[in-house]
Amino acid sequence: MKAKDMREKSREDMLELEKSLVSDAFQAKLKNFTNRLDDTSQIRKLRRDLARVKTLLGELQRNAREPAPRAETANTPPVEKVSARKRAGKTAKTEQGEAIK
Repeated sequence: MKAKDMREKSREDMLELEKSLVSDAFQAKLKNFTNRLDDTSQIRKLRRDLARVKTLLGELQRNAREPAPRAETANTPPVEKVSARKRAGKTAKTEQGEAIK
């Protein structure tokens, strides 16, 4: 199924499709393990369709809770990352064995 077609579906339909794809993928793997699956490419197709559905569900979730960007956050300087050892005041050693604080 194409992502273009999936975008037209509602969130509830997407969740239902995800459940059915998960069960279909499980059944296909089980049949493959017991040598009853004729078309092994079906596993790959199901996995990719499932990934498409999960991606689109994630996009819907992000778009629903993402607030509008604020102007002041765009101009703030980046925060300096400090290691846990530095915050705790412990000394770290370099590869040469020198102590760094």
